Amino acid sequence: MDAFREAIRSERLAAGTRLPPSRVLAADLGVGRSTVVRVYSELINEGWLTALHGSGTEVSRRSAELTTKRARPRVPASRPRLVHDLRPGYPDLSSFPRDEWVRAVKRTVSNAPFEAFGYLDPQGRSELREAVARYLARARGLQAHADNVVVCSGAAEGLRLVAAVLAKAGVTKVAIEEFCLHTQRPALLKAGLEPVLLPVDADGAELAALDEIPDVGAVVLTPSHQFPLGVALQSDRRAAAVDWARRRGTLIIEDDYDGEFRYDRSPVGALQGLDHDRVVYLGTASKSLAPGLRVGWLVVPDRLVGPIVEEKGWAEESVGFVNQLAMADFIESGAYDRHIRAMRTQYRRRLQQLVETIGRECPTTRVTGMSAGLHVLLEQPGRSGAELVRRAAREQLAVEPLALFRNPGSASDRDGVAVGFAAPSASGWSGALDALVRALR
Repeated sequence: MDAFREAIRSERLAAGTRLPPSRVLAADLGVGRSTVVRVYSELINEGWLTALHGSGTEVSRRSAELTTKRARPRVPASRPRLVHDLRPGYPDLSSFPRDEWVRAVKRTVSNAPFEAFGYLDPQGRSELREAVARYLARARGLQAHADNVVVCSGAAEGLRLVAAVLAKAGVTKVAIEEFCLHTQRPALLKAGLEPVLLPVDADGAELAALDEIPDVGAVVLTPSHQFPLGVALQSDRRAAAVDWARRRGTLIIEDDYDGEFRYDRSPVGALQGLDHDRVVYLGTASKSLAPGLRVGWLVVPDRLVGPIVEEKGWAEESVGFVNQLAMADFIESGAYDRHIRAMRTQYRRRLQQLVETIGRECPTTRVTGMSAGLHVLLEQPGRSGAELVRRAAREQLAVEPLALFRNPGSASDRDGVAVGFAAPSASGWSGALDALVRALR
């Protein structure tokens, strides 16, 4: 609740900003839906949020007045409207292939068997599991079979399921990277697992630390493109991770959140391809297509299929059969590959423009992160990430501070902002880039 208030006060959530549905936010944060509903209700009562009948919840238009009264009682406040979104992890939604998706929906709904309209198998439709297995084997180098695929609503749900199964199996500690997606740690804590931190350097997570930590039963890694620092796990460390899992009888949880987008070479194969019995693979269409589809998948070892499906359960919210069948058709028809190739070209061009423009206009700014994914890390001497976020807000631009992704207990003093380059539409990209340059000057 305090985080919401602070986000509104600091203008990261501007008046009128639409908030995610309680069910979606609960899944992303790994908390119960009732918790999100309670927080929304209390913030509505306090005047920070407004409930829109039939349309969800948004930041109240009165929030600027509340912030002015509580934080700066004698100074009139003007709150800039954020019009450019360069937060990391968001794809260009304006490029969603509507026509091909509609055709896939029509084909699959017209031809779907009657039983598809009934209660769903918690493991997911066989058509999608087969399509995903074939795609991942071809595009990401996985050892995948449909029987090992579990359909889920995204990486957050996938991690929640795996964490719950690990806890029931007696695991007490799970290693995570010292910088990571800010939903990972809460998901582990909710399952009753203790997160322990791995330092990250230019070669990825420092895996030697695993042998120094007793009782670690699993490790969560982003080996193809570390989030948010943007480095790849080097080959010797990839081999070391698999060797550790084999020696200790432990598990690697591989979050391959944007593995398709590598611009300077062919994408690095998934870690799961080295040992399908010791790696759980998390994948999603959120970055490649759109997060609103809520389509993701797990590829798990044989021994974990039953426990994960049981944990997911018949009562668990599942991806609707229409999206499952449409996604299967989208993959099998080749439309998914065509879309990824088109977006890879577009994002490569944007990344090149961003690097060249900042190098020319803001030469003291350090741009890091390999030529992959949907974001870079920007660091400026003498300016904190929080200051850069404030400067960006004055230019009506949203970026995210690196501190948002630093786990408690990290010894790293790195600071800066994570800047996405994918979210703006084609027509909005140049304006967003100009606003970023003004913020950095």
